[in-house]
Amino acid sequence: MNFTLSEDQQMMVDAARRTSRGRIEPILARHPADKPLPKAAMLEIYALLAELGITAPRLPVEAGGGGFSLLDYGLMLEQLPPVVALSLASHEGSIARIRSGGSPELLARYLPDLIAGRKIACTANSEAGAGSDSGAVTAKLRIEGEWAYLTGRKMWITNASVADVINVSCTVGKDEQGRPIVRRILVDRSQCDFEVREIAVTGLQQGHLSELVFEDTRIPASHVIGEPGDAAKTLTVGWNGNRPLLGLMCVHLAQKGLDLALEHARSRQQFGKALAAHQLVQQDLADIETAVVASRLMCYHALDCVDRGLRANGSSAMAKRFATQACERALHTAMQVLGGMGISAEMGVERMWRDARMIQVPDGTNGILALIQARELTGTSAFR
Repeated sequence: MNFTLSEDQQMMVDAARRTSRGRIEPILARHPADKPLPKAAMLEIYALLAELGITAPRLPVEAGGGGFSLLDYGLMLEQLPPVVALSLASHEGSIARIRSGGSPELLARYLPDLIAGRKIACTANSEAGAGSDSGAVTAKLRIEGEWAYLTGRKMWITNASVADVINVSCTVGKDEQGRPIVRRILVDRSQCDFEVREIAVTGLQQGHLSELVFEDTRIPASHVIGEPGDAAKTLTVGWNGNRPLLGLMCVHLAQKGLDLALEHARSRQQFGKALAAHQLVQQDLADIETAVVASRLMCYHALDCVDRGLRANGSSAMAKRFATQACERALHTAMQVLGGMGISAEMGVERMWRDARMIQVPDGTNGILALIQARELTGTSAFR
């Protein structure tokens, strides 16, 4: 077991860090920190992500993707600002889902622009009554000859307000057991009329989280993707990879919090000596570093499990649940070390703490993740 990055991995990390700090962060800084970025800024960022080769990292090279292992992708994603990383995770995960079941004509039409970062994608699964339970969707799809008609509402959809294409989960009826038959359809915003409502959120405020309203929206039937009932499987496969990636977004934030707290503790004088010389402050700093390192390693382990083809449902759920909670606590502790600066908007740690709290929700809340992990441990499902 080798914990040292290979030369290629170190080059990937360095390239992602340089692009993030030197080119992506200045774009974010040009816009208000508490408002969603305009579409033009997002496309500027996606062009940079395409240069790094991570707009479609899970696709093989012969299909136009990056051909990365999930671990290598995670190493790079960790270097990005989380608001960008979350958008990218939605985009690239949607590309993988579209490729899984999309017709050759559909893939030829949409994948080149999505991979090049000229267009943005997202997946719309969650509803007011259907989140982690992907089989409970109520959005209805009616297919009539060459056209399909979509009716329903989707909630908390990342990228929706800036997306050009949306992979939507919907039901086409019920099976013999009375369960909904879930299908997927690709909605091209340039072809369809539907409503998008931005949702105000507590963190990641430069991102885009929206509600979608479809009212008998007409879509070409050729945009139906995959086979009846395969939506849940494609979502689960994506979630197993996404969850540790989300954990690494929190690791990014906690590492920044540690760096700021350590710099402050070394330079700030209290009671005649540096803040860093006080025992309780040293304990706080040690606790923050422990949370960062443990979270990072747990997420890397989960990604490696996926790469090696192991069953990763439990390890993936565990990694996200641990990392998002541990890193939120680490940022809280960093705010304590920073004192008044910790709660000031100037330092930005309070915003990082709010961002970290946001990341606990996508792709499974902590309660759901605990049940998934326990199901793998016990062989017994608490869901049904």
